[in-house]
Amino acid sequence: MENRLQPPGRRILRVATGTALCLAISFALDLSIPVVAPVFAAFLLATQNRPLSFKAGVAFALVVALTTGSGLLLVPLLRHYAFAGVMITSLMLYLAFRYGLRGGNNLVATFLVAGLTMISAAGTADFQLAVTVVGALVKGLLLAVLVSALTHRLFPEPKSARPQPAARVIPNEQASRIALRAALVVMPAYLLAMADPAGYMPIIMKSVSLGRQSCTTTARSAARDLIGSTLLGGLLAIAFWFALRLFVHLWMFFLWMLLFGLLVGRRLHGISPTHYSPGFWLNSLVTMIILLGQSVQDSVAGKDVYTAFAVRMGLFLAVTVYACLMLLIFEQRGGVR
Repeated sequence: MENRLQPPGRRILRVATGTALCLAISFALDLSIPVVAPVFAAFLLATQNRPLSFKAGVAFALVVALTTGSGLLLVPLLRHYAFAGVMITSLMLYLAFRYGLRGGNNLVATFLVAGLTMISAAGTADFQLAVTVVGALVKGLLLAVLVSALTHRLFPEPKSARPQPAARVIPNEQASRIALRAALVVMPAYLLAMADPAGYMPIIMKSVSLGRQSCTTTARSAARDLIGSTLLGGLLAIAFWFALRLFVHLWMFFLWMLLFGLLVGRRLHGISPTHYSPGFWLNSLVTMIILLGQSVQDSVAGKDVYTAFAVRMGLFLAVTVYACLMLLIFEQRGGVR
């Protein structure tokens, strides 16, 4: 294995195996929001070529504490002073995105954005629901980190491999513009979710993914990267759903996820070269996981899976088109290109 498997092959196996394990374990343990762990695992394994260090682990623990605490503290403010609460949430989203753009850990920034929006939106409807979301985020992150460590042990990076380059630090003014744009991408889905947190939680997760992707996408390629990856994610989810129906079992869920992860991973890490960026393929994978996970939960709950999928896909496309418009507006007004 050490001599035959090249670094890109190891990375593909880590992404596919780690995502599939997180998905299977989440549904096996019946976690309240089972798509959280595989989504974070996909982000973690696709962007990090080395396992988390002790320092990074401590940083994640602090982020969990900061996110959950901040999200819960915002709940009373949003209930009694809604406008002020929304403005403070917007500011915190802007600061979280700006932190990632100024050389901070992008995964930490993503978790901050997801936690702030999901917890505070859930708390406006029911404080107990917010506590449930806190538990789901903490369990999902811990599971993603543990599975990431396991997959790095199974498919370690060769000692001769080059270290991962440091995150590019964007100039202060440009980082501020991009962070503002990303925060504006997330806010409509957040406001929509405040009306029905349980129903629109997947929309928040999708908007967080779009906000993250908008930080690296130009207005010129916005339609191709954002809308294209959303449509591809939907098509992959449909194909996955009908494949899973052939034999419904948890092990088949794992194996199909492993197969789809390998197919997307080949393009994500450049073994099958395409004209699309790695962010395009990562967003497609994340979109597929969110849509598929929700469809499985709808099926268990006895809901009309196809109607729910159509509505959810329509909302995903709506927030994606809005994200593209934000990129175009910022470019026309002299924003980031």
